[in-house]
Amino acid sequence: MIALPAGLAAAIKKEGEAAYPDECCGILLGRLSGGGRKTAEGIVPIVNAREAGERHHRFRIEPEDLMRAEKEAREQGRDVLGFYHSHPDHPARPSDYDREHALPFYSYIIVAVGQGKAGELTSWELAADRSAFLQEDITGA
Repeated sequence: MIALPAGLAAAIKKEGEAAYPDECCGILLGRLSGGGRKTAEGIVPIVNAREAGERHHRFRIEPEDLMRAEKEAREQGRDVLGFYHSHPDHPARPSDYDREHALPFYSYIIVAVGQGKAGELTSWELAADRSAFLQEDITGA
């Protein structure tokens, strides 16, 4: 389960709309509490580093951007909880490509953006054996 305040959900949706027809991407910062509950408290928007002709269906976060977000999280007493990205004109469901490039533990929030308008927002966590994504419940914070 991940707690995602309405303001952060709205910010992710706004980024998805602004990046359309390409994918947006970014990093989730927050805190871990008992039972593995994650509470998102901030986002770090990242410029999609994928080649121009691939950004409409793929995203890439450069290692330097991840290191910067990890440093920012540490300075704030937070953790990197996961990542978010948009799926332009596709459902908010992870693809096989998403699964192949994901790591267990992290939350992967996906927002569907159809014809430039943000819609469904979902969250996923990769199973420990990396065989499949498991949908996470999203609650307000």
